[in-house]
Amino acid sequence: MNKQELIATVADSSGLARGDAVKAVDAVFESITAALKKGDEVRLVGFGTFSVSKRKASTGRNPRTGEPMTIKASSQPKFKPGKLLKDSVN
Repeated sequence: MNKQELIATVADSSGLARGDAVKAVDAVFESITAALKKGDEVRLVGFGTFSVSKRKASTGRNPRTGEPMTIKASSQPKFKPGKLLKDSVN
């Protein structure tokens, strides 16, 4: 399912007009993104938890030349599915 299919499903299941469904889906994504940027965790009971994981700087190798290179520290978004989501898939 891609974003457009998600919007269509939200519009059909909620009775919203397609334009309103677009706004609703975009607002959810923007809210989650904003919370993660601030370093907060987004916990949706039964669905899952979005969080940010910090990665330390490390040394790697350039696959083309084989010479060592430094990999910068970074923050990575992470998702841990909740029990209801896990159970509904299995």
